[in-house]
Amino acid sequence: MARFLTILVILLLLAAGLITWKVLGPATDFPEKSHSFIIEEEQTDRASVTAVLKKNGIIGSAWAFSLVASRMHVWDKIRPGKYEVKKGENALNIARMLKNGKLAEYKLVINRIRLKEDLARLIGKNFRPDSASVMKFLGSKDSLKPFGVDTGSVFTLMIPDTYQFYWNTSVSRILRRLSDAKEAFWKRNNRQEKAKALGLSAEQVYILASIVDEETNFESDKYKIASVYLNRLHTGMPLQACPTIKYAMRNFALTRIYEKYLVNPSPYNTYRHKGLPPGPICTPSPKTIDIILDAPKTDYLYFVAKSDFSGYHHFSSNYDEHNTYAKAYQKALDAYMARKQQNL
Repeated sequence: MARFLTILVILLLLAAGLITWKVLGPATDFPEKSHSFIIEEEQTDRASVTAVLKKNGIIGSAWAFSLVASRMHVWDKIRPGKYEVKKGENALNIARMLKNGKLAEYKLVINRIRLKEDLARLIGKNFRPDSASVMKFLGSKDSLKPFGVDTGSVFTLMIPDTYQFYWNTSVSRILRRLSDAKEAFWKRNNRQEKAKALGLSAEQVYILASIVDEETNFESDKYKIASVYLNRLHTGMPLQACPTIKYAMRNFALTRIYEKYLVNPSPYNTYRHKGLPPGPICTPSPKTIDIILDAPKTDYLYFVAKSDFSGYHHFSSNYDEHNTYAKAYQKALDAYMARKQQNL
């Protein structure tokens, strides 16, 4: 009898040890450092969730996970969405994650975006809404109306930054978050007051910043270019901004703007239409927005790239001086293009 009890105790200890190992030891069965899985709306029942976990290698032992999950009353608290598990995680922590509905968060990194198609691809790549549904939303006046924008001005909602969302966040919720961030941005550092002092709305400042951002990467030149465009706006001159021609033609690789391009009827053609275009031509950096707001007072009305191709510009307050610099740049550009043709 004593021997039987000893064997029984040993067996019970072994069973307890096995269960403890299955619950607290590494439960995952995938080679990557981490792995994600999706629980759909219609897959929150015990059998479906277990099948998804097993299929994705999240759990090696279905019975051990089921045991701990049942003890923790996980099954009636499953939240649909995308989860992420690190390699070597144990069944207890996986069950706790599901019970708490701790969905994985993914980054939406907005840098310089030019077209709605680019934004749609970015969202579609990282989140559940596909690019087609994002484009449909961005192209719908009714969908955008709650945010106070239209299909042309929707990018004014977007202050470049890194944002985090759950994988299954809707396009509407993404835009709401971006809209809230925009409101907070404009309330800081007296930005609204500065825009008002320039006689511009926040959206108009944003549009102008998008043009300046496309003109140059040099901060010192951005201040002067901003002053040129502000002077043109205030004197009623057309902006005549080359980046708007590239945007109108959807060709951002253009290195030279020919006369034939200037007849493009697009409302973004600032050679034909006075004032600002109907929307931004990219998502400008916050720094460039502040450059517009803090632009120096100058009498500059013209600028042209320097003929040394340094990327910097000559600035002028009269057309004759500007024309001299412009001819020098065109001559240098012609010579460069000729050399390039010879080398083909």
